[in-house]
Amino acid sequence: MAVDPLDLGVFPRSRLSPNKLAHADADGRALLYHANCLEFLDRVIERHPEGLFDMVFADPPYFLSNGGVTCHGGKMVKVDKGDWDKSRSPDLNHEFNSQWLQRCQAALKPNGTLWVSGTHHVIYSVGFAMQQLGMKILNDIVWEKPNPPPNLACRNFTHSTEILLWAAKNGKSKHLFNYAAMKEENGGKQMKSVWRFTAPGAEEKSQGRHPTQKPLALLARCIEASTQPGDLVFDPFNGSGTTGVAALQLDRRYVGCELDPAYVALSSKRLQAMG
Repeated sequence: MAVDPLDLGVFPRSRLSPNKLAHADADGRALLYHANCLEFLDRVIERHPEGLFDMVFADPPYFLSNGGVTCHGGKMVKVDKGDWDKSRSPDLNHEFNSQWLQRCQAALKPNGTLWVSGTHHVIYSVGFAMQQLGMKILNDIVWEKPNPPPNLACRNFTHSTEILLWAAKNGKSKHLFNYAAMKEENGGKQMKSVWRFTAPGAEEKSQGRHPTQKPLALLARCIEASTQPGDLVFDPFNGSGTTGVAALQLDRRYVGCELDPAYVALSSKRLQAMG
């Protein structure tokens, strides 16, 4: 395993995380760090002030774990993903979103782009923070889920979508968009901003699961649309590692950052299975 593949220098553990490299494949194309994303990005920016990543995909905490109930797999389950998903307050949630977004922006190369997925609980804060930071929002993509959990309260419409915001680093960025590839994937027609994907099935969760795991096909489309083979993709909230799996399948390089040791172990297994 490479000792310092990103040239991060001395990266000591802190009270927040061990800040260590947890996985690296033989050729260094996939790296997973067990680290707090804010501390990790601070070190990346310090060592690479010109920017390091071609693309960032982030699936941040939704701040919706409130002890309520929902239906999952035909069973009633509590809405409690963990302490990381609990809201402290709207102001503190927005402050956190601004902190990690500012660091991701600084860690992007001049023409890099950032994708962020989320529900209404978080995505409007993210969009506002992007505008405050001077990023250029390119699209808001609607991910439509054909078979969402039922609406148990029957007091509003069934939640069946998530939003993805795609943004350039700033207004001067000359971002990449693989228009022809997206048009070909859409049967020769311009691809629209409503995407229909089923939730991850048993095969994608065969080595373990994450409560907000995204479909592999969704990540593949984002990566294929906005990067070239060999580009470096980063995920500050690595989770189950789907971003890394999609990046490797598309011949991109990958760096992930994850704080929860259980998901570090799960992601390591998935990345190792890629060979």
